[in-house]
Amino acid sequence: MKPQLTLLPLIATFLACNIASAHEYDALLKAKKYAEVEKAVAAKLSIEPNNPDALIAKTELILTEGKESRLDEASKYAEQCINANPKNSECHEALGNVLGTKAQKGGVMSAISYVGKIRDSFKKAIELDPNNFSARNSLMQFYLQAPSFVGGGTGKAKDLVVETIKFSPAAGALLQASLDLQDGNVERATSAALAVNTSNSDALARQQRNILASIGHTQINEKKFAEAEKIFRELTQRFPDAVHGYFGLGKSLQEQGKAKEAIPLLEKAMTIDASASVFYRLGKAWQMLGDKVKALAAFEKALNFKPELPKKTKSEVEDLIKSLKS
Repeated sequence: MKPQLTLLPLIATFLACNIASAHEYDALLKAKKYAEVEKAVAAKLSIEPNNPDALIAKTELILTEGKESRLDEASKYAEQCINANPKNSECHEALGNVLGTKAQKGGVMSAISYVGKIRDSFKKAIELDPNNFSARNSLMQFYLQAPSFVGGGTGKAKDLVVETIKFSPAAGALLQASLDLQDGNVERATSAALAVNTSNSDALARQQRNILASIGHTQINEKKFAEAEKIFRELTQRFPDAVHGYFGLGKSLQEQGKAKEAIPLLEKAMTIDASASVFYRLGKAWQMLGDKVKALAAFEKALNFKPELPKKTKSEVEDLIKSLKS
């Protein structure tokens, strides 16, 4: 496997970055009440400068903001968290998340320089808390995407599956589904992911949701739209309060030129979790329908949203805006 940007452990299925395991500020972050989190974290750190939950939340706020210029600051918070709380699993996971984002922003050579620290951060997080499933998933993605000469490879991914099954057969099955998807065995990945009962674990439910969304987007990329829509409809049934199913359905329909059917789904996704990607797809749908005003408004929101669109998509949107304004 060639050392490309895809070697990052933070190849988020839809969201901009991975979030560490649940902590004091988790609910507010998920609700996107960032100003409240910032205020609460500042107050906590003024009293307890090394409070792990506050330091982790601080790194997550910076990652969510998406400014590359603040990533060194985020690293310092994560390292402070580790130095003051060396046995806290989430502190190590937070450092892995930050370094993964730095590697992604910095390009291939930067990624290669960080991979050892990224891998070791997630491994340490798991060592300290074997039930830290988000760290396990991040390490799994590292093994699947990183070339063997920097510590990746399917052999290590398989070993992680076996190890994980000892702690949680359900978590192990979801990691196996990720491995199957990487190997191109989409049908097996789908069956395995759907079969896992995650009703007693929010963490595992998030992992199941994310792997199913990855499967659906893979099907879209392969233009297997009927299969993709089946997955995304299942997601809307299992996770009606999550954005993934509605966005995936809307994207699939928009890709097929069914803009009128896509718009209600994308608007539903917007009410659940607005993002640059949803605005982008909504803009494409309105453009297909010939509504330049609404298309332009959506594209401009996509361009200014944080976290930002990927560079290639951002460039496309800039060109589309120029075209619509001409």
